[in-house]
Amino acid sequence: MKENKKDNSNENIKWFIEVFIITFILSLFFSYISTTAINDIPLIPAILILILVIGVGVIFDIIGVAVTVAKEEEFHAKASKKISGAKTAVRLIRNSSIVANICADVIGDICGVLSGAISAIIAMKITEIYQISFPIQFLISALVASLTVGGKALGKGFAKKNCGPTVWVVSKIIKPFYKEKKD
Repeated sequence: MKENKKDNSNENIKWFIEVFIITFILSLFFSYISTTAINDIPLIPAILILILVIGVGVIFDIIGVAVTVAKEEEFHAKASKKISGAKTAVRLIRNSSIVANICADVIGDICGVLSGAISAIIAMKITEIYQISFPIQFLISALVASLTVGGKALGKGFAKKNCGPTVWVVSKIIKPFYKEKKD
């Protein structure tokens, strides 16, 4: 029993280190790219990129919830009929805690950080373009937070009601990127 706890603890530490490194590298990369790019583009495209980043965060939150709620039994019949993507769906559900962590936490949190950085740059652009003396960053930050939290709230309800179809779509999208195990 003690050996099992030690193995589990080692796995948790290993997972923490992997997630830490992946998150650090992705966050550094996307923060650099997005803030550098946002500085050099006009206001409207910057706003569209901000909306895209918020949308990506919401979509990945939906995926994270869907895999935790979905039942793998729904995909066993498809897998037994050798329907492409069914084994991928089962694998996603069986690894739901990891998938949810990557989707909702890693990608979702990176999108949150990016949207904050992008909103700050947009606020500076608006202040500069329209000669606004009011600190508009507070309004833009509140709007971004509201869109993110509201979008995720709507998304969670959607994910719960449509977990099977959501997992199915995701499995079809990611299936080409790795081989399903043969029985």
